[in-house]
Amino acid sequence: MSDQVAAIEVYIVDLSQDRPYLGTLREGEVVDPQGYFVRKQNGTVYPRSNRSLVIRIVTEDGVEGWGETYGIVAPGATAEIIKDLLAGFVVGSDPLDVQAIHDRLYDLMRVRGYNGGFYLDALAGIDIALWDIAGKKAGLPLHKLLGGRYHDKIHCYVSGLPRDTLAERCEFACEWKDKGFDAVKFASPVADDGVVAEMRELRRALGEDFKIACDLHWTQTQASAIELAREIAPYKPWFMEAPLPSEDVQGLQKVAEHSGQTVAVGEEWRTVFDARLRIDAQAVHVIQPEMGHTGVTQFMRIGRYAEAHHLQIMPHATIGAGIFLAASLQASAALRNVVSHEFQHSLLGPFRHFTHDVLSYENGAYTITETPGIGVEPSDAMKQKMTRL
Repeated sequence: MSDQVAAIEVYIVDLSQDRPYLGTLREGEVVDPQGYFVRKQNGTVYPRSNRSLVIRIVTEDGVEGWGETYGIVAPGATAEIIKDLLAGFVVGSDPLDVQAIHDRLYDLMRVRGYNGGFYLDALAGIDIALWDIAGKKAGLPLHKLLGGRYHDKIHCYVSGLPRDTLAERCEFACEWKDKGFDAVKFASPVADDGVVAEMRELRRALGEDFKIACDLHWTQTQASAIELAREIAPYKPWFMEAPLPSEDVQGLQKVAEHSGQTVAVGEEWRTVFDARLRIDAQAVHVIQPEMGHTGVTQFMRIGRYAEAHHLQIMPHATIGAGIFLAASLQASAALRNVVSHEFQHSLLGPFRHFTHDVLSYENGAYTITETPGIGVEPSDAMKQKMTRL
């Protein structure tokens, strides 16, 4: 009889830092009693103190798998979905049936908002942990289970410049250039002097060959995005990320067609069906799947669909404890069209020791490990910051 899943546990990880995500609060941005605040420029809610959800799955034979999912906002909602609903349909299953388990869980809520949000975040965390078990049982790194690796190293770009002034942000970017990085992405909600000024001054500071991308955080209209793209064109942006609200597929297609810039989207997608809507409409040039939202199964389905359409892939990496980042790097190594990967310095600085420092990078590139499974597990330091839910 095959090994079976015996138990699933969910933990919240404290990732508190002195500086809020993206940088200090701007005028009018106030933390509410629940610890949240809204960035005025994009209307999106953020926590004052970061956290993530970590999932531990153990089999009857004692094989342990670790997963992680998005826990920045209302992590208790995702945790409860796992504990109250999904766990009961995973315990007793063969963990090697990971894609079949994923699809069964996906189908459970078909008439109740099954295709997005907290439900699929919960599914993503479980999926990563099951793939981790599958790799450990096979004695193989995840990229081998997914067909083998195309990349020994993966180029990465510095994400976010959390400093208070434009001059300080330029200086911060130059510090990363001095460390061997050749690409950076800034966030428009904290580009206080405007996107054009941010592009102009970063280009001046970093030189002509440095890659500079702009994350617009879904703040533009079709017309304003096209106009903005023309205004920043002299400064040679690498790509424009998330110019329009996610649901405006037709508008995104017009921006991709008429802006003259490379358009990148995908961090909010959960499934290949989200990707199909934009790819089939020719509304995107660069695909950005986020492992914390997709899990391994949907990450690979999105990646394969992108490859079938000859699109570049640059996986997104939001704030986390390092577990879904490790899974993302392993899966990225198994995709031919991955050309870069987000580098969250706010993670791979203060919290690198949470995963035994095995998330290795040098001169602007991640190194892909050969450790069985996803390649990381919580260190004692992380476990001290974990609370079981």
